[in-house]
Amino acid sequence: MITRLTVLYDAGCGLCRTARTWLTARSQIVPLEFVAAGSDEARRRYPALDPAETLADITVVADDGGVYTGDAAWLTCLWALDGYRGLAARLAQPHLRPLARRVAASAGSLRQALRSKDFAQGWDQGFDDGWAAGRKAGGRYRRDCGGTCDI
Repeated sequence: MITRLTVLYDAGCGLCRTARTWLTARSQIVPLEFVAAGSDEARRRYPALDPAETLADITVVADDGGVYTGDAAWLTCLWALDGYRGLAARLAQPHLRPLARRVAASAGSLRQALRSKDFAQGWDQGFDDGWAAGRKAGGRYRRDCGGTCDI
């Protein structure tokens, strides 16, 4: 029986930190503990896990020894939350599992695309503030500059 889950996440990724904040703000049936992937603590606790792989994709380790990655890790996190266990069970069904895989793969791809320093700083500072400041300064959003710029 699983009584605790450890989530190894990329602490240097704004998207990952946002996901951690969202998860910690929810009532948990099974406690989630967060440890930075690739950290000394993660290496000490889980020497058999490849630090590069845990940084590449969310990894969840159960106290019964189970290790979950990718869509299984996301579903495990949902399963641990009060009010989300049913959703996790539905998404794990064979006819919906491909959807869960696509969502997890999309999140991973988005995470890789967002790894630029400028974007990560914007993520942590909040987009609304930057967007509003740009509009007040007369800037407009342009896809080619990746944010608010003067045009």
